[in-house]
Amino acid sequence: MVIVSEGYKFIGAALILALILGIFAHPYAAVPFVVLACYFAYFFRSPAREIVQDVNHILSPADGTVTEITPVGMDDFVGEPCNKIVIFMSVFNVHVNRSPIHGEIKLQRYYCGRFRPAYKDEVGFENEHHLIGIDRGDLRITVKQIAGILARRIVSWVTLDDQLRQGDIYGMIRFGSCLEIVMPERAEILVTKGEKVQGGKTVLGRLESE
Repeated sequence: MVIVSEGYKFIGAALILALILGIFAHPYAAVPFVVLACYFAYFFRSPAREIVQDVNHILSPADGTVTEITPVGMDDFVGEPCNKIVIFMSVFNVHVNRSPIHGEIKLQRYYCGRFRPAYKDEVGFENEHHLIGIDRGDLRITVKQIAGILARRIVSWVTLDDQLRQGDIYGMIRFGSCLEIVMPERAEILVTKGEKVQGGKTVLGRLESE
């Protein structure tokens, strides 16, 4: 189990406060901050996963629950009619995000915005979000990280023209949020609304073999 670097300052701050309160106040006063440090270690975890790579599969980019599967018509980046799948991540889910396919980042946009609850229908337009478009040559998709009421920081470790392998970690969102993936309509959707998914493990869509 790995803890991503974003979590170190939160864990460290909680432990320092626990130490100060334990020394200068009362040992019991340190307990809540020790518990908080443990939670931060849990939240910022990045469990090792064996990624089964398949050019016909579009993998889930996140852990969470599928809350929406919607036709969205023609997408400018994808260049063909598409479906959108929305995955809600609670504060207990793994929050690192993984690339659903092999490909090169050919689109990257960051939007400032509001911090409404991540389960609201309009958050993909109103809330702070970060969008990347991945191009494999024969396939294009977009993945959007969306901030929620507690998620005040979207983290991305990639930039334009970076190459991603299927299952590679490329970013995370802090403290409860959601993620949208837009894929071609020709990909058969293999998940249903309400289903629990795992990043890099669950197959969201399947393309027909040529």
